[in-house]
Amino acid sequence: MTTGGPQRHATRRGAALALLVLLLCGFTLALAYANKARCAGGAIDESGRSLVFEQRKDTDVCYSDIQFLWLGRDIDNHVFPYVDGDITADGALTGGAVEYPVLSGVLMWAGAIGVDNDADFLWRSALLLAPFALLTAWMLARLAGPAALLWAIGPPLVFYAFHNWELPVVCTAVAAVYVMTMLTGLSVRTRGIIAAVLLALGFCLKLYPGIFVLPLALYVLTEGVPRDRRRISELDIAGAAQTLLAAMGTVAAINAPFVLAGVEGWRASITFQQLRQADITTNSIWYWGHQAIFGRAAETTQTWHDAVAIVSPALIFGGFALALWLGWRRWTPTSAYPWVGVSAAMLAVFMLFHKVHSPQYTLWIIPFLVLLEVPWSMVAAYLVADAAVGVGVFRYFAALGEGEGVDLMEGIVQFGVWLRTALLVALFFVFLRARARRTEPITAPVRQLQPA
Repeated sequence: MTTGGPQRHATRRGAALALLVLLLCGFTLALAYANKARCAGGAIDESGRSLVFEQRKDTDVCYSDIQFLWLGRDIDNHVFPYVDGDITADGALTGGAVEYPVLSGVLMWAGAIGVDNDADFLWRSALLLAPFALLTAWMLARLAGPAALLWAIGPPLVFYAFHNWELPVVCTAVAAVYVMTMLTGLSVRTRGIIAAVLLALGFCLKLYPGIFVLPLALYVLTEGVPRDRRRISELDIAGAAQTLLAAMGTVAAINAPFVLAGVEGWRASITFQQLRQADITTNSIWYWGHQAIFGRAAETTQTWHDAVAIVSPALIFGGFALALWLGWRRWTPTSAYPWVGVSAAMLAVFMLFHKVHSPQYTLWIIPFLVLLEVPWSMVAAYLVADAAVGVGVFRYFAALGEGEGVDLMEGIVQFGVWLRTALLVALFFVFLRARARRTEPITAPVRQLQPA
């Protein structure tokens, strides 16, 4: 009996679905750009700033960091980032320094080539970023089937596709999962090394994929198979070490030229994030927790910020350790080490306890809601919480700026923040136990190759 017919049919069906998801994602990206472009164009002042930006960015909820950062980071002056940069005593970046890792800085610079105003910068940046969203959509469709529509047509992509420079980093994280899941003709060790390089590229864009290297290395250590007594003494220590070294080597190779060309400008991005405080712009539990404890009128003090600077990273690293340990317990005689679920749990911890929780971080977690069998009721609740924060916070800022009553909008923002907080706590445990929404790999499983 041959299985060629059904396999070919499944392959064609998967390709058709991937094409549909790709087309729908393109339509969503067009909506995303149209949404942000409402704040761009028309009359432009001598600095290249659209006058409509300040008039509409909060009231019409069309603000984007891309357009905002046209000024203040020497992007408008086409200064190559970091090389001549620095940071002042009061935390202001100068000389082309930006607050993001080096690859994001290069993308920002590239989007401004040949541009002299924020409207064109938004357009060029959108063209630069869109292919990463499309590639992510295609990979998710091949990995998880129809669930990929959550990425392709979900509200977060409309809200945040061109809010900041998130699309490339999300693409690297999904690409690492794609390599580990679909390229089964390669050994686990070889796939692990390739995936580690991809995660390292993500680290050089927005840091967070770097945390996934640890569970990836544990997956390689266990050779991606269930635990049994025969294999416990055959752990691939060399493969796990090579995975870690591949990630560290990639990060070093990418950052070294910037360090050598201008260490102060390179270090300024790190210092900026260290100095950033959990204020009203951060949307984190630390700001709204202070309000809940001490009252809305209470100003956050330096003592509070100093405490957050200690407690936040302690909770994050503690959460990472817990996720890795619980994941290790999930490595059983019937289950491989769940590196994707552990990675998702670690991300939930980071988003929960970090002192900054920008609205566009939702794009980070959406792929894990696609890849893992998370209850759709939780997914829907997360989208509600995200909309409450992502829309409400800008309407809240508008009300503050106009001196209007803020109770309603503040209530909506707080609803979103605390619902999101509860969901991240729950998702931490759900991710660790969730199965993959998996389709058949492109390359049919073959005899396991010997480690490279």
